[in-house]
Amino acid sequence: MRQVIMDTETTGLDPDEGHRIVELGCVEIINRRITRHTLHLYLNPDRDSDPGALQVHGLTTEFLSEHPRFPEVAHQLVDFVRGAEVIIHNAPFDVKFLDAELARAGQPRFAELCDQITDSLQVARDLFPGKRNNLDALCERFGVSNAHRTLHGALLDSELLGEVWLAMTRGQDSLLEGMAEVDGHDAHLQRVASGRIDAGRLQVIALTDHDLAAHEAYLDALEKDNGKPSLWRSLEAR
Repeated sequence: MRQVIMDTETTGLDPDEGHRIVELGCVEIINRRITRHTLHLYLNPDRDSDPGALQVHGLTTEFLSEHPRFPEVAHQLVDFVRGAEVIIHNAPFDVKFLDAELARAGQPRFAELCDQITDSLQVARDLFPGKRNNLDALCERFGVSNAHRTLHGALLDSELLGEVWLAMTRGQDSLLEGMAEVDGHDAHLQRVASGRIDAGRLQVIALTDHDLAAHEAYLDALEKDNGKPSLWRSLEAR
């Protein structure tokens, strides 16, 4: 499973008013592990940032004038996100800007490039209704250090959001870790997936009462951790 955590910084709040992306950061996650594969671009917007935006990201017109315009590097973004689940905090804001920039570059809409777009802000609101769910609040809630975040930065914020996302969705992580703890089974399944074992000749292993009890105990813990019924039990009830 390939996911990409993404963030942007912009000259203002609305691309319909001519505002542009000035910085873009992406962090790759493979099978719920952050990799070293990142994408970080500064972009020349050919305009000044609004005072409020400049106060947030600190990227001056003079600094940005030395960097490429979006159409010159659009292919790098397209290649990085293609086929991945892209996770963005307050995704509608960023996607509106991305669509505007991609249109200028003659590229498809952002949703057509990736497998799906997930709004981590909406996920956080569903988990913690009525609470502050901006990136700083989530870092504090999940013990992710953001002491070095004096200004917003697209790559830095993507790295922080990646840590927050893994903590916020740790129920999925626990599931994968639990699978890896089954003696030998994870390696065996990998060999099947790679084609080194004929799936039609697999040995059928019957579950013992101990296995079934352990499965029920795991589902109880997963539901307690996530605060909602597991998908497995929801399907069983149908």
